[in-house]
Amino acid sequence: MKFILGKKIAMTQFWKDEKVIPVTLIEAGPCQVLQIKTKEKDGYEAVQIGFLEKKKIKKTEKGKKFKYIREFLISPSKAGDSQFKKGDKVEISVFKEGEKVSVSGNSKGKGFQGAVKRWGFKGRNATHGVKHEHRTIGSVGCRFPQRIIKGKKMPGRMGNKRITVKNLEIVKIEKESHILALRGAVPGRKGTLLEIKSVK
Repeated sequence: MKFILGKKIAMTQFWKDEKVIPVTLIEAGPCQVLQIKTKEKDGYEAVQIGFLEKKKIKKTEKGKKFKYIREFLISPSKAGDSQFKKGDKVEISVFKEGEKVSVSGNSKGKGFQGAVKRWGFKGRNATHGVKHEHRTIGSVGCRFPQRIIKGKKMPGRMGNKRITVKNLEIVKIEKESHILALRGAVPGRKGTLLEIKSVK
């Protein structure tokens, strides 16, 4: 299994065979393997890696001087494999152009929004007595059981949720500048932390 941490830079486009390809540029790695977790000691198999080294660290952060630390679950057969060792570097070169990957990250937070924006409701009429209620949701109650049923689509906080986009194609890799170009869009704003791993 291949994996790496990255930071979203921006979206742009490439030309290929007279066709425009929308791509997202990601600064991926280099990352460092901090810990190998095993079922005997920790109860599960995983590889812990760090991304973006800190300038100042606390005493409690000794040995893990990174801004972002994440774990990737691996199969039991690869938990003690030689390809994962503490202190190793995880570079962008583990991936190849044309390979499919899945990307996970937090989507943009949009704050508290009404039902028209959050759920795509149509809204009320613009005429026939409707005044200052064009974007309200209307009646939400019912005769029985005399309360609002849980799970109804209501106004509330929108965005800032973990989203995974699968089967994104790697269009280009620039090893010197650690830039990864993926076809399509990935979740989050500029600077969002992204978890990139190969599709099983």
